Amino acid sequence: MRIALAVEYDGSGFRGWQQQPGGGTVQDALQEALQQFARVPLHVVCAGRTDAGVHALGQVVHFDTTLERSMYSWVRGANTFLPAAVAVRWAQRVPAEFHARSSASSRHYRYVLLNRMHRTGTWHGRVGWYHHPLDLQRMQQAAAMLLGERDFSAFRAAECQAVSPVKIMQRADIRRHGDLVVLDFVATAFLHHMVRNLVGSLVAIGQGRHRPQWIGELLASRDRRLAAPTFPAAGLYLMAVNYPARWGLPTDDAGDFISLLPAAGAATAATP
Repeated sequence: MRIALAVEYDGSGFRGWQQQPGGGTVQDALQEALQQFARVPLHVVCAGRTDAGVHALGQVVHFDTTLERSMYSWVRGANTFLPAAVAVRWAQRVPAEFHARSSASSRHYRYVLLNRMHRTGTWHGRVGWYHHPLDLQRMQQAAAMLLGERDFSAFRAAECQAVSPVKIMQRADIRRHGDLVVLDFVATAFLHHMVRNLVGSLVAIGQGRHRPQWIGELLASRDRRLAAPTFPAAGLYLMAVNYPARWGLPTDDAGDFISLLPAAGAATAATP
């Protein structure tokens, strides 16, 4: 049978999602926990590979097994052996043709930026930080230019392995909640470092170093060298992976304080 899991994790102490020599990744931790519970090796496939220091509230994975266990047992069993910074939220049996990555219709990433004079102590590793005041209106005007089908080559890491740089941005929302600036992006898929590169350029606009129209110029240029530097990983969260209703997967809120930050009117594009 094929089973899907939703996984949340604090990425601060991991070398990213993807399994690699020497261990220390979220995938390593999850597969080791599943093997301890199931007593056989299990390989998981994720919806989106997150980098070192990036967090997730709604990562989705799938694996195949011949073991008969209740879905409740898969959740409790995995969590028994997982480190404290990783937790399985739910498990569900899915059809054999379901694939955590290719069956997804969109992904939702959120960047949480602390915007004040002094850095944080209590939220270290959980939020990004920028000490200059930011003009959100300018940033929102720029974000609106990202909506729709776009070539995001200017925001693509050199090591990105995606077949095409063209993605459909369905939502680009920037709002302030006290000292936090919250940036939400929903797209069919994302390129390597794409969100962090977008945040870097939007922050440069918010500080007044560029006009909002600069985002459009960057998109047209398709040149990564012209955009702002990549922003730190600490404030980035994979909030959710969305699937067509036919898969019947849960859509419950993760309930984390990051997910509960109040929403405002978002810039959105119609879902194709």
